Amino acid sequence: MNYVLVIVAPGQGAQTPGFLSSWLEIPEFRDRISAWSQIVELDLIEYGTKADAERIRDTAVAQPLLVAAALASFELLNVRPDIVAGHSVGELAAAAIAGVITPEEALALVRERGRAMAEAAAVTKTGMVAVLGGDEAEVLAAIEKHGLTPANINGAGQIVAGGTVEQLEALKAEPPKRARLIPLSVAGAFHTVHMAPAVERLAKAVADLSPSDPPVTLLSNRDGAAVSSGKEFLDRLVSQVADPVRWDKCMATMAERGVTTMIELLPGGTLTGLARRGLPGVRTVAIKTPADLEAAREVLA
Repeated sequence: MNYVLVIVAPGQGAQTPGFLSSWLEIPEFRDRISAWSQIVELDLIEYGTKADAERIRDTAVAQPLLVAAALASFELLNVRPDIVAGHSVGELAAAAIAGVITPEEALALVRERGRAMAEAAAVTKTGMVAVLGGDEAEVLAAIEKHGLTPANINGAGQIVAGGTVEQLEALKAEPPKRARLIPLSVAGAFHTVHMAPAVERLAKAVADLSPSDPPVTLLSNRDGAAVSSGKEFLDRLVSQVADPVRWDKCMATMAERGVTTMIELLPGGTLTGLARRGLPGVRTVAIKTPADLEAAREVLA
């Protein structure tokens, strides 16, 4: 059967305690994570196996851990995608998979991104909440009413609001009709004005890079557009730190391009869950354990 394959990399919040444990039994995977630990200046093996939820909630830890896991699982999968996309910090993994930058450059960038966003998050007590269901226009109006930002418009009836703790409490006290609110395990209001201090730092981190133009279709979180210039994609990565993620538009582009199969890299589940609702008929595989690699290959066979 012919297929159009999209490889997607998850964003912050997808990590869970011990999610790397079974993977480290694979020598190639362990070697990669060990080498990349030196680049990000963190013991990713320790964080991916023994750290509790609170420790890996730290932005400066979670972001390098997620990008390293996605890239290492992609290398084991060993497929050539037609389309690549990442959600939030997953865009750094996507940039490496698409050949815009090397995996090592992606890890060096995510080290700086994670630290910069952690510092920005420490300035004011902020957070994020997922708003599930309800009428989209009413949900967006409620978010705006309380001074919050629709930081992630994920499609499939999910919008994530970000802002101060007080603003989030006000939304909780007056939620949109027929909507359910779920607080997210993140350390700050990402993709909002509160992350503006991190943009300048990340801009400096990419200044000396020489990106390549991607040979595959690479989608941007800003507007779901396919970006053919490596330099433009890096510029978008920088500004995206303080701009909303439009995953709904990424999925719309996938639909327009005839995607038949989605594989979500480690730790998978979030984006394939959105696809099951937002991209009906698309076959999905979420990479969670090494056994899922074989499941993915069977889908593509």
